Parts: sequence; C-alpha cells; structure tokens
Amino acid sequence: MRPTFSLQLVNPPFGDPGLLVDFLFEKRALLFDLGDIRALPPRKLLRLSHVFVSHTHMDHFMGFDWLLRVSLGRPNAIQLFGPPGILAQVEAKLAAYTWNLVHNYEGNFTLLVGELHPDGHLERARFACRERFQRQPLPPVQCDDGLLVSEPGFRVRATFLDHEVPVLGFALEEPRHVNLWKNRLGEMGLPVGPWLQGLKQAVLAGASDETLICARWQSEGRSVERTLTLAELRPAIRIVPGSRIAYVTDVVHHAENLRRIVELARGADVLLIESVFLDEDAAHAARKFHLTARQAGDIARAAAAGQVIPFHFSPRYAGREAELRWELDQAFRGGQSG
Repeated sequence: MRPTFSLQLVNPPFGDPGLLVDFLFEKRALLFDLGDIRALPPRKLLRLSHVFVSHTHMDHFMGFDWLLRVSLGRPNAIQLFGPPGILAQVEAKLAAYTWNLVHNYEGNFTLLVGELHPDGHLERARFACRERFQRQPLPPVQCDDGLLVSEPGFRVRATFLDHEVPVLGFALEEPRHVNLWKNRLGEMGLPVGPWLQGLKQAVLAGASDETLICARWQSEGRSVERTLTLAELRPAIRIVPGSRIAYVTDVVHHAENLRRIVELARGADVLLIESVFLDEDAAHAARKFHLTARQAGDIARAAAAGQVIPFHFSPRYAGREAELRWELDQAFRGGQSG
C-alpha cells in the first residue's frame, strides 16, 4: 500500500518536541506541537492546514510566533487545536503586537482556534489579520470520542492526559484504501485511468452492487466507453485499512494515563512517544511528570503498535542516546516487564 503522507520529527530527539505530517499528493501538511520550529523551512510551514498543540509549556508553544511571522500577508487559514486555555493564550500572544497597518496586507491570514474540554465541548474563535486579530467567537461544537477533524483524507482524535496540567495526546487516522488489481482489470479488457477515481469513491461510499460505473478511455485515437455494475468490478477491488499514527508527549506514568494512551494508540502503525528519562531515574521522572524510556516501550507493547519512535530525550543524557533507545526497544519487544 502506497502511503499518503510522510512523517518528520521537527527536531532531533534532544530538541523541542514536534511532528510534521506532510501529505504526498496534496499541498498540505499537519503539525503536532509548536515548540522550536525554525528547522522547518517556510515552504513547509506554508503548507500547514492544521496545528495540534498538546499543551502550552514553552517547548511546545514558543513556535507560534514564528509561524505567525511566516504566515502574515498570506491568504491561507490554519486551524489550531489545543487544551483548555488555548484561546486566551493565542489571544494574549496576538495582543502583544501592534497591528495598525495590517489592513493593507494583500492576504488575510486567519487562525481558527479550537479549545477542547474534557466533556468534548470545543470552544472556538476566529482571529483574522484584517480585523487586527481581534477575537471573534464562533459557534461551539461537540467532539464525540475526541474527534477534532474529520475530512475525506484523514481524521484526528484527541484524548486528555495528565502532566500536572491537562495535555492532549493525538491519533491521526487515514481512511480505508481501495486498491485495484491491474491484471484483473486487464482480464476484463479495462485499462487503468481517471475513471477509477469514480469507482474508488463509490466503494468508499458503500454503494450497492447494482451501482453503474462508467469506464472511459482513449484507444487508437478514439474514445471507448463501457458501463459495468459494481458487482462486476468487485473481483478487481481490494479494500485495505488506512494507516494510524499516535503522538504522545509530556505525561506522567500512572494507571489512568496508561489506559488512555493504550486506547488512543491501540493497533497504531506508528506510535511516537516521549522517552525523557532512563528507568534508573524513574523517581525523578515521576516528579517531573514524564515517562522513562522503559515505560514508553511498555506502553507501545501494550498498545500493540507496529513501530515505536521515541523523542523528547532529557539533556542530562547527552552522549547516552543509545541507552535510551536500547531501553525502550527492550521493553517494546518484551525484554523487560512493565
């Protein structure tokens, strides 16, 4: 199955947390966390359609200003989601600047900010450049099961976690894929071509077997057209599940956090999870409300993740990165008990 997006940690594992998800076949990207994002070139930041902020500690939110600087004067809009308090914090950041000339800007860069609450209530507001980024309330919505975004190409869910302050963990879910067997289409006398997009859309929409699909193509300089039922085409169709990615950072190790993370990341193809301390420093990790590498590996194994990627290493282990990775890998593969 050909992936539809690529993953990139914004910084090396000792740097500020952040994950860029770049869509391969669309001019768009998603960003999880807004710490130091200067490693991302402006061309990538200008692809952003959505930003998901786990919490507003400085190493997760200081990049807001740089994103704003790059985006000013552009016609794009970004949807930004975060935990309770994010609306007031975005408003305060914007209020720190003078906007007397922005009505002259050609592009009306706009932020659509959503503040998620534990009951699923999403409080929303709009901040537009030409309105000098004054807060304009939007109707609230309800996010059942933490579903923040649902588009044809992806969904993003959030769950509340504990870092002494509320923190959001995120899961990015890709919808099912419709793959087509070219050899079976060939046996039916059908070539590949643009007409297959209509077939895929019908399958994903749950169309009945009686649905008519029109195949059009060019052959030897003339147009050819055939109409078949979906039932006739099903032998050439294979439906496969989409990929699932979970992003978890800044959480303390306790039973409720573990339950929520495992539920969020269950069966994920990739789990990106903080691995801040070595397990020899587990007591210190608990005081700091962070995970050890071993705890992160145990969580990834409990969630049955296909792959685990650690990040957010403590600077105290500079030169000892291999130890953190080894400890996580041993726990993930079952070499140590949780």
